[in-house]
Amino acid sequence: MKIRSARPDEAALIQELIYELAVFEKAPESAQASLADIAGAFFAPNPAVYCDFIEDEEGIVQGFAIWFLNYSTWTGTHGIYLEDLYIRPEARGQGYGKAALTHLATICVERGYHRLQWWVLDWNRPAIDFYQDLGAQSMDEWTTMRVEGSALQSLSEANK
Repeated sequence: MKIRSARPDEAALIQELIYELAVFEKAPESAQASLADIAGAFFAPNPAVYCDFIEDEEGIVQGFAIWFLNYSTWTGTHGIYLEDLYIRPEARGQGYGKAALTHLATICVERGYHRLQWWVLDWNRPAIDFYQDLGAQSMDEWTTMRVEGSALQSLSEANK
């Protein structure tokens, strides 16, 4: 297998895999990113988000890792936040997911980052077990918070 950065001419493939992930996560209507959105985010002159493809021995893309840098005020260093790790169903159990996480962990170690973190849906027990087998720890004491849509608009206008 091979892990490589996505190329600008592969924005449609990123979009396709995002949709497959959304279907898997039971939210296909949430996959709304256009090709222009993807191209603008991943292939800008100074991108803030990255996509690495995981290919099989024949060069066929079997999954992807979408990630960006975060920052820890506690360690004073960047880390990697894994937004999405998706392996196509027919390719699961063949080491692609572990290879992607190993790849990102290597980037962290080489660059002096202290954390690799991500979210996992609480109903995805096979993924949770897989991650824990690799040494990942659940951050059960933290609650994810989000402001979006009309609430985001209202919050932006709160002090006006």
